Amino acid sequence: MAIGFGTLESLVTMPDYLDHYRNKKVLITGHTGFKGAWLSLWLHTLGAKVTGISLLPENQDRNLFTAIQLDREINSIVADLRDLPVLKSIITDNEPEIIFHLGAQSLVRRSYAEPVNTFETNVMGTLNLLEVIRNCTSIKAVVIVTSDKCYQNQELGKAFVEGDPMGGHDPYSASKACAELITDAYRRCFFLDPASALIATARAGNVIGGGDWCEDRLIPDIARSIEQNRPVEIRNPQSVRPWQHVFEPLRGYLMLGARLDAGEQTFAEAWNLGPESGDALSVQHIAEQFIKTWGHGSLKKRTQKIPLHEAVLLTLDIKKAKERLGFTPVLNMDSTLKLTANWYRQYLENPMDAKSLCENQLLNYSQKLQ
Repeated sequence: MAIGFGTLESLVTMPDYLDHYRNKKVLITGHTGFKGAWLSLWLHTLGAKVTGISLLPENQDRNLFTAIQLDREINSIVADLRDLPVLKSIITDNEPEIIFHLGAQSLVRRSYAEPVNTFETNVMGTLNLLEVIRNCTSIKAVVIVTSDKCYQNQELGKAFVEGDPMGGHDPYSASKACAELITDAYRRCFFLDPASALIATARAGNVIGGGDWCEDRLIPDIARSIEQNRPVEIRNPQSVRPWQHVFEPLRGYLMLGARLDAGEQTFAEAWNLGPESGDALSVQHIAEQFIKTWGHGSLKKRTQKIPLHEAVLLTLDIKKAKERLGFTPVLNMDSTLKLTANWYRQYLENPMDAKSLCENQLLNYSQKLQ
């Protein structure tokens, strides 16, 4: 264990896998997104030298990246992962040691409207990154973030394990399955030399937490409805998902990255980084509990049928991550909803205080890891 530093200076005792990132050159794709911004901030507080590659946030008025003024803290580069020459130039110039790949079109429903963009971003973006990595000697560790939706989901009532077949009914899910297959192929073909980068893929659950303002996501939809003093209408209320706070999978990514950077080849494979099985809950349950935790808001029954397919049941088995990686969730669902509701409530009261709000939540979470 090591003493924390940066904006969390000397306040917590950091686990060794977090202290590993001190002075490391880390590159994050998708750093302007919800998860990417949180990961960038966390790594910055750990003393890492962070470079981000991403498009600008779509919602310029309200997004976590802008709210916490992340461009003032890290080397933020606006670029498109689909542009191979530009991507190669950026990575070659910055010489990162560790890469976290979060850049993606991340919305299931949007993938129906924009299938080409979804496949280009999620498949070709990943392919371009892997192609650059195999020719860049500075890189030692890579964590490719995909999705719990990469599995071929026949809704058989069982939690998915890492060896289950890849699939995908919708363009988003299929694109993430493709990213998994591409990564595995590259790992088998081009990363066999002991000196080459070690690459893992990570599959998280349905991630919630403060700072997510994306369209067609449950918690942001509820937050907007409460702000506007109107009932929230939820789709597919009986669908079951593996819900988890954003800090949990990010910690898993950091654990993986540290093991890979240390040269532990057995970790260069696929990992489920979801919640405990008891936190696979229905959409309606999460919505009702979130509103109860906030202390305000109401639900409205949807009368219009949703024509687009979305899985009814989706859960992850995290036994492998528990036993081999030492990854065990520390936040139960009550804590997750409380942390999330507190973030939105405090942000809406004082948007200018977003950065300290985020840092305080990271500090409180880090104290649970001691």
